[in-house]
Amino acid sequence: MTPIDHQTSAQTPALSAGALSISFDRLRTLVRTGAVFILLAAMIVGFSIAQPAFINLANQMSILQAVSVVAILGTGVTVTLAVGGFDLSIGAVAASSVMAASYAMIVWGLNAPLTVPLVLAFGAIVGLFNAFLIVKLRVPDLLATLAVMFLLSGLQLIPTAGRSISSGLILPDGSTATGSYDPAFLLIGRSALFGVVPVPVVVMLLVALALYILTEHTRIGRLLFATGGNEVATRLAGASVPRLKTLAYVLSGTLASLGGVIVAARVGRGDVSSGGSLLMDAVAASLIGFAVLGLRRPNVFGTIVGAVFVGILLNGLTMLNAPYYTQDFVKGAVLVGALALTYGLGRNTR
Repeated sequence: MTPIDHQTSAQTPALSAGALSISFDRLRTLVRTGAVFILLAAMIVGFSIAQPAFINLANQMSILQAVSVVAILGTGVTVTLAVGGFDLSIGAVAASSVMAASYAMIVWGLNAPLTVPLVLAFGAIVGLFNAFLIVKLRVPDLLATLAVMFLLSGLQLIPTAGRSISSGLILPDGSTATGSYDPAFLLIGRSALFGVVPVPVVVMLLVALALYILTEHTRIGRLLFATGGNEVATRLAGASVPRLKTLAYVLSGTLASLGGVIVAARVGRGDVSSGGSLLMDAVAASLIGFAVLGLRRPNVFGTIVGAVFVGILLNGLTMLNAPYYTQDFVKGAVLVGALALTYGLGRNTR
């Protein structure tokens, strides 16, 4: 064997090992960036095989309608996460908005064009109050929004003495409410565009598009993420950190109220128990969003995918008659798996 042949044969194993290492790194990157989509595709295929009705267009639209409110609230959580905060009050804001919309129409006799802006303004005011506690009084965001959550949970019960709101409501003073839901208001939650796409789904997509453009393609969006990453650097760059945080919490409150409007329009009743699970589902959607495309940061696109992910999972389990008490466990297990794939495979190993 010549020296050249000996050298070539010695290099071959090294080259093979290097190629194998590169292939493994590419596979790891692919799994990390597409973990949520891989799990999502697996769920869709599995549920479709187990229950063919799952893949029907009507059922898919039902899933999107069911997750629309969670997705809208989740985008609000995403914006507050971008500035390094966290809004625990969104579920209570949504529930209070359901009660406020019902009270405005049933008790005050207002119509839809007056009720909707009034309820959205209520959410914006709650967001301003959160921002005041966090920015001006320097209360930690978790404590501030937790306090507001309890405040709203009690406040929404006072005007009706803890009763749900519907036509013929007996008020605490003994009088009877004579108003009713505006049919135009009910269309927000019960109608469908072209008879196919539910209006709540359209609203969800419009909100997602607007916030995606704001957070990913504008200077304000870059400053929101910069605030969450390094407040001092953002301030030295000439941006107003207090204003950016205020904007985030006002957006979160307004979006939570929008979700409440949709719930009220769908149910047609001011239910005191509405919004009970909205907070945890919205948080789950925003956290799953961290794993979408391996971004490992809050992002609107990921939050929408996360909401759809949770919706498909719960719908599939329901169609398979899975016990209701196992659904939260399965949802948590899948969330842990998605995040573990994203962060675990993204870790540099030696």
